Amino acid sequence: MLALARWLMRGTPYAAGGAALATFVPWLFWLGAAISALVTLRRGFAQALPVTIAAALPAGMWWVQGDVIPLASILLVTLMAVVLRERMRWSEALILGAIAAAVMVQLGIFSPPAGTEQMLEQLRQGSQEVDRMLNEFADQGYDTQQLAALVVGGVTGFVVLLAAVACLALARSWQAGLYNPGGFREEFHGLRLAPKELIVLIVLSVISMVLGISALAMLAWIPLLVAGIALVHGIVGLKGMNGLWLVAFYVLLITTWPTILIVLLLGLIDTFANIRARLARSN
Repeated sequence: MLALARWLMRGTPYAAGGAALATFVPWLFWLGAAISALVTLRRGFAQALPVTIAAALPAGMWWVQGDVIPLASILLVTLMAVVLRERMRWSEALILGAIAAAVMVQLGIFSPPAGTEQMLEQLRQGSQEVDRMLNEFADQGYDTQQLAALVVGGVTGFVVLLAAVACLALARSWQAGLYNPGGFREEFHGLRLAPKELIVLIVLSVISMVLGISALAMLAWIPLLVAGIALVHGIVGLKGMNGLWLVAFYVLLITTWPTILIVLLLGLIDTFANIRARLARSN
């Protein structure tokens, strides 16, 4: 895909056309978002604005038709690209991205346009267990439609944030491949949260729980998760291990919750212990 990135960076018309075409095609919105992020990282937000707009216009069409994910992903990845370009810190870009995604969830952007009543009715008809559980929630005084909207919105926001992070990583790898070979690998392998950044996440989580902003409480830990993933990549790189270890790691990460908790714990420990630096000294 580096050849594609090289062609896109020949000029704004190439990048804008590629971003618009990619976003117009269903399920290729991630490519349009990555193109917008690449131009933003390389040239800055002002010069990348035509490309971002070109990607956002087809995404706006999908929004009108009920699919908010493409446009939300483009806006989110562009925001994180601006922060990463200006601050040169992945952690700060991830934290601001998590806050922005939580704001989107709280504003109801990811809630089903037609409401959740029909969805809940289909779930009740499809499973007696779900019907019994929903009745129990209703008996306890909970608004099941509001709970369903919160779950759908939270899960969608979670997916959009992860997609935006993946698009940003793709754009950064393109940028490094074109202008600084090997730079992305070094940068990502060295990603870790500073103690003050971890404190910010803790404060955000506490505030969200006090104020009942559940979306922020869930999404605030995505930066720590990414830092834990970067730690695993860094260890594999330092030890010269086979890439199949990373394949196995991602399979476990996607399929098992305990792996996610372990990665979060590793990211937390690394904030204070700087595990990669200790391993490098021992080598």
